[in-house]
Amino acid sequence: MLSLSRRRFQKIDIQTVGRSYSEIKIMSEKALGRGSQCPPLAPGTLRLYSMRFCPYAQRTRLALLHKNITFETVNINLKQKPDWFFAMNPVGLVPVLEFDDKVVYESNVCNEFLDNVYPTPKLIPADFYEASRDKILWETFGKITELFYEIPKSVADGTLDESIRRYKRRVGRYEDELAKRGKYFGGASPCMVDLMVWPWFERIPVLTVVAPEAKLDPKEFPHLSSWMKVMMELPAVKETYEEPAAHIHFFSSLRAGKPDYDYGLN
Repeated sequence: MLSLSRRRFQKIDIQTVGRSYSEIKIMSEKALGRGSQCPPLAPGTLRLYSMRFCPYAQRTRLALLHKNITFETVNINLKQKPDWFFAMNPVGLVPVLEFDDKVVYESNVCNEFLDNVYPTPKLIPADFYEASRDKILWETFGKITELFYEIPKSVADGTLDESIRRYKRRVGRYEDELAKRGKYFGGASPCMVDLMVWPWFERIPVLTVVAPEAKLDPKEFPHLSSWMKVMMELPAVKETYEEPAAHIHFFSSLRAGKPDYDYGLN
């Protein structure tokens, strides 16, 4: 178990660069790839290794920002990963959190770690049963995310109707759950579920380009439709949000085998 005190983390102090919501230092906005050098990490600095269009990394960016945690960012080219990144995370995926000689990765692990180290605002319930029910929602959300890749393929092979039925049935589970909970999955305020599932709702416009049927009709999904509007008002969501055109461009470049990690940067 990592023995990191919250008090020690709160001593982090890094320069704000063009951001007002929290203290963020962009060590490398452009994605670092093979042959690059890892930027030196100053003692006492919390660093996130990320990728601008990765929904899993966005989960951890949302948690960091929502909790107003000071951190710096290094973006990674996930197609041509640096050797030094594999030395840090043998799985080779983002997000990764690093603090001094301590490293954690996987979005669910990173976010649970942050909620323990920075318990205000608390995103995971103290009650074990409630926490388990919340975790089920984000751990099984993969049943929906897999359809983000299946639906475009189903357009070509003539199975779109079946894919859309499964997509809406699985999304309907979250509609029903939200109906019981209130404004957010956390009730009156966001909880970890809200942050863990949001990135894919932000990316629904990517699906609707190839399959307009994937759009969530407010009449069929009234609670999720209202939730998406209130989520868009969260400062952390505003900070990490990418316009649909940017997501569409990135997904197109990814499918073409040439992911444009630096899209929109100078």
